[in-house]
Amino acid sequence: VQLVETGGGVVQAGGSLRLSCAAAGGTLDYYVVGWFRQAPGSEREGISLIITSDDSTYYADSVKGRFTISRDNAKNTVYLQMNTLKSEDTAVYLCFYRDYRGEFWGQGTQVTVSP
Repeated sequence: VQLVETGGGVVQAGGSLRLSCAAAGGTLDYYVVGWFRQAPGSEREGISLIITSDDSTYYADSVKGRFTISRDNAKNTVYLQMNTLKSEDTAVYLCFYRDYRGEFWGQGTQVTVSP
């Protein structure tokens, strides 16, 4: 499965962005799909995930109430709606998928939030 993220960019603090992660060569129907982010000098942080068996969701405390994860099974795509962005949200955002074969990662998309 190849994961391709789109939707990153530069936005002012308080603004919104929607990230998309499209799967090529497979589906996102098994186990876990979601988003991590990594800022310069920081460890990779899991920020939002969907457990595909029951569509339950997880959010890191840092994004809870501001970010919303969703997926469109027909399009093999997972989304991350990011609202009320803050400068500390600046990072490379990576799509993640795990199934019975292992883990898959996208190449990442840069999100920069300006003051």
